[in-house]
Amino acid sequence: MAWFKKERKPRTAPRERLEIPVDAWEKCESCGHIDIREKFQKAFNVCPECGTHKRFTAEEYVELLTDEGSWRELYGDLKSTDPLQFEHYADRLVAAQKKAGPSDAIYTGTGKLDTRPLHLGVMNFRFMGGSMGSVVGEKIARLARRSADKRVPMVLVCTSGGARMQEGALSLMQMAKTSSAISLMKQAAVPYISILTDPTTGGVSASFAMQGDVILAEPGAVIGFAGQRVIKQTIGQDLPEGFQTAEFLLEKGQIDDVVPRASLRETTSRLLRHMSGQKLKQRATPDVA
Repeated sequence: MAWFKKERKPRTAPRERLEIPVDAWEKCESCGHIDIREKFQKAFNVCPECGTHKRFTAEEYVELLTDEGSWRELYGDLKSTDPLQFEHYADRLVAAQKKAGPSDAIYTGTGKLDTRPLHLGVMNFRFMGGSMGSVVGEKIARLARRSADKRVPMVLVCTSGGARMQEGALSLMQMAKTSSAISLMKQAAVPYISILTDPTTGGVSASFAMQGDVILAEPGAVIGFAGQRVIKQTIGQDLPEGFQTAEFLLEKGQIDDVVPRASLRETTSRLLRHMSGQKLKQRATPDVA
């Protein structure tokens, strides 16, 4: 009977255990959508499900708004000091530099956007919440004066919790310093575009952030001076829904447009071209017989 029987030997299917990295997935805090991190990155860190704009790093904004290889940092040697001997401030500066780099709370430099020269400043929220101290104000003032002298447009990407309290009145003085430098640009008719991202508050929103010839904002960005709780307690009234969001400010006429991050480069380039009186180069089309 063994002729009619086929002996089956047990075989074990080879299995390879795949280890998925912990940081391979990204979750949207607004809608709870979970997706591969790479999809978020390809969409400029915007949720593909609900469109929420997650935080973008200062380095990524520099890459987004300049042509490849054209960026050159200016005033990177300026460093914050501790003039008031504020408690633990020196230690916080060291920690911030290790976390976010030595350029303080803003990158300033020169580059090109679609082959046109540009002066660009991008605030770095990772450096003490993008707080405005003496170095931030000095960098912006120098960049604005350079723009006026060389007649090169300036773009500032703003994100900040406000003035840096560890520098006291010195930080508040940067509001006047930057405003004065920007006025030189206006006198010279040099374009200045301000881009407000989440959040833009305090002394930054009360000075250079809201002084652009054109003021753009990303969707959902929180923009304002004081916090909602402080305002509500001061006026004794409930605040309207969506108060201090980019969309609310657009409705009230405080900003000029809300621009999704994916369209930010093209919109900025088009505005600078129009404001500089330059025409779009038309592509040559072949003759049709």
